[in-house]
Amino acid sequence: MSRKPLAILLGLGHCNRRTGCKMELPGLAFAVWMFICFCASVDGYPNGKIREACTSMIPCHGSSPQPSPEHTITVNGTEFKPGDSIEVHLSGPDFEGFFIQARDAEHLDSPAVGSFMLVDRRLSQLLTCGRTKNSAVSHTSKAKKKYIKVYWIAPADAPKRVQFLATVVKKYKTFWVKIPGPIVSQPNAPSPTPPLHTTSEALLTSHLVSYLSKPFNASGCGSMKFCVRNPSSCDPGSASCFFLSFQQEKSSVFIEMSGPSEGYLAFALSHDQWMGGDDAYLCINEDHRVHVRTACLKGRSPPVLDSENALEDVSWRLADGVLQCSFRRSIRLPAYKGRFNLDASYYIFLADGEASEGGLIYKHHRQPLITNGMYNVTGLPQDIGGSRSPRLIKAHGALMFVAWITTVSIGVIVARFFKPVWSHSFLFGKEVWFQVHRMLMLTTVMLTSISFVLPFIYRGGWSQQAGFHPYLGCTVMALTIFQPLMAGFRPSRHAPRRQLFNWFHWSTGTTTRILAVEVIEDDRVQILQSLTSAEAEGRLFKQIVLTIYVCGNMVFLTAFLAAINQI
Repeated sequence: MSRKPLAILLGLGHCNRRTGCKMELPGLAFAVWMFICFCASVDGYPNGKIREACTSMIPCHGSSPQPSPEHTITVNGTEFKPGDSIEVHLSGPDFEGFFIQARDAEHLDSPAVGSFMLVDRRLSQLLTCGRTKNSAVSHTSKAKKKYIKVYWIAPADAPKRVQFLATVVKKYKTFWVKIPGPIVSQPNAPSPTPPLHTTSEALLTSHLVSYLSKPFNASGCGSMKFCVRNPSSCDPGSASCFFLSFQQEKSSVFIEMSGPSEGYLAFALSHDQWMGGDDAYLCINEDHRVHVRTACLKGRSPPVLDSENALEDVSWRLADGVLQCSFRRSIRLPAYKGRFNLDASYYIFLADGEASEGGLIYKHHRQPLITNGMYNVTGLPQDIGGSRSPRLIKAHGALMFVAWITTVSIGVIVARFFKPVWSHSFLFGKEVWFQVHRMLMLTTVMLTSISFVLPFIYRGGWSQQAGFHPYLGCTVMALTIFQPLMAGFRPSRHAPRRQLFNWFHWSTGTTTRILAVEVIEDDRVQILQSLTSAEAEGRLFKQIVLTIYVCGNMVFLTAFLAAINQI
């Protein structure tokens, strides 16, 4: 298209025979804006990150959608209650991309409702549209596919009728937008439009295990219920809150547990602060149905699930990225081996992790939350927290951090770069740089020695299941002691063996630092390295740099130790 017809078409200028077409400035700006929008609209999303299309569900491929869909959406049920899961299928001829949402059937332009859970992470991924987490599903690549299966979890505030919609991209220029799917409704809603297809394994509303009609909360914690929460005072309706409560009711205890919905949640009662010989309870999200099981923990092996279940009144709920389950068990269960009496005191563990579609349990994501003391859950109601790292282990890490990030770093810098600066200053008959260096290194030896014994106190001996970490720690401890012992036999400055000593002293110290710290702060060394070319120059600048380094290190150390204390 020529410029003249384009200008006339857009109405951005005026034309006459003498001057031709003139483009006015506002019109030019508008044309540029239109060009940018057009260019932006042809960007595709081969990786499925299509949050920009959450509202319209239209791919920005620069062409119009096709009129007659070739693909269908099917579900395995017609009714739902809050917390139910609906199996959703998208199928048809080969397609590259897709985008699935559930919306209020009476207001299809409204935001997405509910959340989805995946079956095959290689083909599909979860997206967040609006304020609802995991409220849409899209492709992970443009590899051809014929079939997608996901689960939709009904939220607590679901509308009476919900319809599934899908956008499908067959090729870049060939796609269909908002393909209408089945409508599912709550039991007291008007009869919905029949689904396009209902499988023989229809999701019935009369489940053998009851559903929680609404999420439980933390009311009564500390007054009527014994609660464990992480973070402290968090809301169990949040996916970032790990919640566990116990409420005694005559000869039984009613237990509630809440946390992230993917995988499993578990708690265990233990006589000590490490795994092994514990009474465990798991809520497992298996194929988007929650199974509540009891188990025994043996060392660090996967839990051994019991064949018989001693739990009653089991209920669960999956919604908005949160898994909640509740059940009841008797305070004493003499007929069930491995079940502890609930009227005694125990350490309480709380953990989460991944579970496969077949129910196989994997190792927990992070260090389990462990209460700081032993508690009787049928005793005085309390509202407590816990720590994902015991105090002795936190002290071990903090002391090692102080020793090998602060004292060693400053000591090495002083010895390497400040000899010419403080060569004529003396303290107790020795050069200042040497006394400062020696003091810092002896401090490192003391801190490392204290830190070294703390894990042995905590574990009561050597740990056979801690991997290579204990061996690495013993190596660091041995080299740390060897270094000052070697310094005690340091030859005089001009002795023939002084060069050999210097080499051994440097290599031993460097090896120890590499083993103790993952990253050596080379950048700071390089900054000071450039200042050593002239021994007597830049003394004030070096001292300022050292002061800033020490102060910054102390500020960072303080912040780090404060963070450790919050774990």
